[in-house]
Amino acid sequence: MPFVESSGVKYFTFETLQHPAFRHAIIARRGGSSPHPWESLNLGGTVGDQPERVRANLSRALAAVDLSPSSLSQVWQVHSAEIVRADSPNGAGNPVKADGMVTAQPALSLLMRFADCVPILVFDPVRIAIGVGHAGWLGTVRGVSIELVRAMVREFGSRPEDLIAGLGPSIGPDHYPVGPDVVAQVEAVFGAHSSQFLLPREGQVVLDLWSANRWQLESTGIGSVEVAGICTACNLTDWYSHRGERGQTGRFGAVLALNA
Repeated sequence: MPFVESSGVKYFTFETLQHPAFRHAIIARRGGSSPHPWESLNLGGTVGDQPERVRANLSRALAAVDLSPSSLSQVWQVHSAEIVRADSPNGAGNPVKADGMVTAQPALSLLMRFADCVPILVFDPVRIAIGVGHAGWLGTVRGVSIELVRAMVREFGSRPEDLIAGLGPSIGPDHYPVGPDVVAQVEAVFGAHSSQFLLPREGQVVLDLWSANRWQLESTGIGSVEVAGICTACNLTDWYSHRGERGQTGRFGAVLALNA
């Protein structure tokens, strides 16, 4: 597919995650009401945009995929490897600090927000359960991808080989130079494998978040991983990019739900 447009809202879906029991969307930035620098479908409530515009954008984005704000479970994203189980909606009220959610509850919508970090979507077509995670460089070195798979196994009895994962639009390696401190932490975690993810570019070192998170997922024995390969900094018409827009930008969303 991978792009779909509904009621003026454009969103990305993974080919390998198409299943009658499950819906998902990584919602692009078009079709909203927010002005510059959040233009236009900003879903981030902590970046300076007016709350009423963010609520209207969220309602519009969810309606495009036949979901309701009343079905939402959300977390306060803090670049951790903490994964929580969601069993009921929590709306916008006092979310816990975490960077991943899992559920097996039908019609409960998991929503996370992004502007360069990697959206990680996981589906178990055997146990009928889902998970979503958020991986920047810090979440990556803390192993949020691995913890997301472990949470699926722990909470629902998932077998890693049954799981299907997708890594969504996020900053690509050519736009993600990192400094010595990040390099040292990546090397400490990945050891001899770090040279696969830390790449020389024009006198700098760049970090390949796509390959690093794919490697971590595959290290768990996961069945398959689809990588969107879409760089947010290269595609500002569709995606928000914290680096590409020098910190003045909005947030796009990844939402997924089991069908009732």
